Amino acid sequence: MKIICDNKIPFLKGALEPYADVVYLPGSETTADVVSDADALITRTRTKCNEALLKGSSVKMIATATIGFDHIDTVWCERNGISWTNAPGCNSWSVQQYIASLLVTMASEMGFNCSDKTLGVIGVGNVGSKVAKIAAVLGFKVLLNDPPRARREGNAGFVSLDELVSRSDIITCHVPLQREGEDATYHLFNRKRIAGLRKYQILINSSRGEVVDNIALKEALGSGSIKAASLDVWENEPDIDRELLGMLFTATPHIAGYSLDGKANGTWMSVQAVGRALDLPCKDWKVKEIPLPAQPVEFCLDASGKSFQQVMTEAILYTYRIREDDGRLRENPSEFERQRADYPVRREFPAFTIRLSGADRRMQQALNEIGFNLIIKD
Repeated sequence: MKIICDNKIPFLKGALEPYADVVYLPGSETTADVVSDADALITRTRTKCNEALLKGSSVKMIATATIGFDHIDTVWCERNGISWTNAPGCNSWSVQQYIASLLVTMASEMGFNCSDKTLGVIGVGNVGSKVAKIAAVLGFKVLLNDPPRARREGNAGFVSLDELVSRSDIITCHVPLQREGEDATYHLFNRKRIAGLRKYQILINSSRGEVVDNIALKEALGSGSIKAASLDVWENEPDIDRELLGMLFTATPHIAGYSLDGKANGTWMSVQAVGRALDLPCKDWKVKEIPLPAQPVEFCLDASGKSFQQVMTEAILYTYRIREDDGRLRENPSEFERQRADYPVRREFPAFTIRLSGADRRMQQALNEIGFNLIIKD
């Protein structure tokens, strides 16, 4: 049995070797010749799993260690007897942390109170629901838009896209890329919708690059018709628009979901899926140990004399400072892919313990609710 694996998927080496011949390659080197005699692929978004790659091969199963699966031609695969799976929700907590860091950075640098702003969340699945939760904890008023969920569950709790856009100060996208159908998201923010945004509004996209028309966004930022925008995902990655890069509030190289916890989740979900599909004895395999970040995972936070927003900002930015990723990309935009491949260890909130003093009950509850471990000091 032969399994081809993307060599940038962490924690994978050793998981399948007892049961198969495992070949590790960069996504760009996973070609039709390479997969012709393979039984399964474990991959990421950079490998296009379509007829050109798979026709005539012996591949029976594809597992992508990512939430997104628009790089897999699912219709062709299903018609040709190839099963596939993604890793839904694997990095949703990581994206929550990323957006939290972005929101508190915006609040600090732009000088606003979170409780005075409305955040519109487009796409309320595994990721969007967690983003909505932490935004509410931070004090934002939150609006939700998710047409598929609204059809299934009823309209209560959801608003239309037009209403969300008209009522939100900050808009954040967490949708899959769909090019056709009633829930198409390709250029969801097209020239017309971007032109309808107002000068106080901010647009964030950490879903898929093609959800936002980058040329139209650049024109809007250049004319000052919207306040700001932040992108983690781009059209034409990794060849990103350098002019647009210079106009953004923050710019990062598609790493919102790149916490090591999220990567570990994607890896074990993929290994287990391949184990089930090929009847291998790794159906219950898990990542045993996740490395620690550069900073100590236990830290002190004295909340005395600080506002709720100051305390939350200090805690969130201790775990992850979005400006560090932003700075690296601005300094070397040509190294977009290398920055993704060599991304430093980032751990999510539950990996950290706060020795907390001087905090009121609201602060304690909020920090605990978003995942921090607390040691309360008198």
